[in-house]
Amino acid sequence: MSGVPVDVGAVLRPLDAMLPRLLETYVDLHANPELSFQETRTAALVSDRLSALGFTVHTGIGGTGVVGVLDAGPGPCVLLRADMDALPVTEETGLSYASTARGTTADGIESGLMHACGHDVHVTALLGAAELLAHGRSGWSGTLVVVFQPAEELGRGAQAMIDDGLYELVPLPDIVLGQHVAPYPAGWLGLHGGPAFAGTDTFDIRLVGRGGHGSRPETTVDPVVMAASTVMRLQTIVSREVAATEAAVLTVGALHAGTKDNIIPVEAYLGVNVRTFDKAVRARVVAAVERIVRGEVAAAGAPLPPRITVVESFPPVVNDPQETDRTRALLAAHFGAERVIDPGPVSGSEDVSVFATAAGAPIVYWLLGGWDPDAFLAAERAGTLDQDIPSNHSPRFAPVPHPTLEVGVEALVVAAMAYLGSPADDGVASLTA
Repeated sequence: MSGVPVDVGAVLRPLDAMLPRLLETYVDLHANPELSFQETRTAALVSDRLSALGFTVHTGIGGTGVVGVLDAGPGPCVLLRADMDALPVTEETGLSYASTARGTTADGIESGLMHACGHDVHVTALLGAAELLAHGRSGWSGTLVVVFQPAEELGRGAQAMIDDGLYELVPLPDIVLGQHVAPYPAGWLGLHGGPAFAGTDTFDIRLVGRGGHGSRPETTVDPVVMAASTVMRLQTIVSREVAATEAAVLTVGALHAGTKDNIIPVEAYLGVNVRTFDKAVRARVVAAVERIVRGEVAAAGAPLPPRITVVESFPPVVNDPQETDRTRALLAAHFGAERVIDPGPVSGSEDVSVFATAAGAPIVYWLLGGWDPDAFLAAERAGTLDQDIPSNHSPRFAPVPHPTLEVGVEALVVAAMAYLGSPADDGVASLTA
């Protein structure tokens, strides 16, 4: 950035006094999770808070999305994003504020509800950052856009907001920033330039056989056997069609067939998920999925071709290398270099990059540690991280509120103010300075 740096310390100064209120907000959000495109209570809370802070607020974008705009004069436009939706997971954390909510997914499955991916942390941290930047607006110049997105878990919320005219309501950002809580020690941050989060493709696959009695399989085409053969064959894609120097993950996460042991059913259903970082690898893996499914159906002599439906498809998060290096340096200067790591590419997926792509802007998206540091380091020493530290989407996923919340707020403020201008400079800043 050109000219005199903005005073980040002055903007962050009220944070300690805010922490009790932030904790109340976090506990409230955690105890009241809402599924994708059903985040009405969360959206109302966010809208009320932003309005009270002086943001121009737009609601109902892409269904339940909320965006706030704060104009502090000439200068760059910075977009900060948090996602709001929870998961159909029954919580097993034992927390005093654990969710007991239940709900029904769009496909009719009734389940417990839980913020098992930390979106309650994301919302709370962004509300905290919005409050600090609003109260400290005399110390920076430019436009701040805060986006609270629905349906990240479906991979459709960001695109829904874009399709609903987000960038007709708010200025195009010069940079998109955000974070995702992860099972790393609380107080740590992780940034990786280039491909940082995998893209994902999800398929629902219907296999049609010919049903009949279990005592006479010769009169049937058994879709259970067809499905089993397909599952096993799909596992060869990554092991035999993807080079060791490339990366891909293929998971068959669902297999449904039949109602009784002596009935050979008519149909079987598979749910297949693919994660890739590279366009060419993605194309090869997706083509292989279709080839194998159709091949197994043909080999079984099935009466009908398979139905392969794309349920989700969104691109990898590719952090701008130059802006990532710049952001990493600023975060390291603020928190200490030992607390800012490069975790490498993450095979989890995120649709946040849709906001950057639609605006033609660079993105920097980082991981926010949320786990008890002592428990994490003990598990690391014992070699039991995969057993003792629950991952995102686990019913036992339980970020510690402190210092996760304050670090999340500070990271957003420090990163945002790196790109917002200084009033002494008449708001002039550069993303390449």
